[in-house]
Amino acid sequence: MIRTKEHDYGGKTKIWKYIFLIYIFILVKMIVFKYPLQSLVSIMGNWEKGIVLKGISGANFVLGKSIRMYIRYFHKFSFWNGFANLIGNVLVFIPYGILLPKAYPVCGKWWRVTYCAVGFVTCIELFQLLSGLGIFDVDDILLNVLGSVVGYGLFALAGKIRVGKRVRTIMKNGKK
Repeated sequence: MIRTKEHDYGGKTKIWKYIFLIYIFILVKMIVFKYPLQSLVSIMGNWEKGIVLKGISGANFVLGKSIRMYIRYFHKFSFWNGFANLIGNVLVFIPYGILLPKAYPVCGKWWRVTYCAVGFVTCIELFQLLSGLGIFDVDDILLNVLGSVVGYGLFALAGKIRVGKRVRTIMKNGKK
C-alpha cells in the first residue's frame, strides 16, 4: 500500500474530520440559523422574490465599507456590537484554519486553506442574501478569511514547534 498525506494513521484523520464537521455545523447555526426556530419558520414561510431584491439593497458590496463604519463610529455602537462585527468575525473562523488541514491533510498549505475559506464563506454570504436569513457583507468574507489564515498560521506554528522539539529530542538521545 502506498502511503500518502491522505493515509489515516491510527484513525486520527477520521477523528479530526468529525471534529471539523461538528465545528462547521455549529458555525452555520451561529451565522445563518441564529434566530429562534419560530422566526426562521416565519422568514422562510414568507419568502418571495422580493426578499432577494431587498437583500441586495441592504447588502454591502464595497470592500472596507462596514469595517470603516464600525471603526469610525465605534463610540456610538455598543462594545459588543462593534466587537462581534469586527473581531468576532475573525475569531470565529480561527478554528477553521486549524481544523481544515488536520481533517484534510491535502489542505495543509496556506493557499488551500484560504481558497477553501473564501469558497465556504462566500457560500454562506450568498445564502444569506438569497434566503433573507442575514445580510450579505463583503467585509464579512474578508474578516472570516483573515480568521482562517490566522488559524492556519497557528496550525503551522504548532507544527514547527512540534518538529523542533522532536529534532532536539533526537539530537539529545543520539538517535538518527
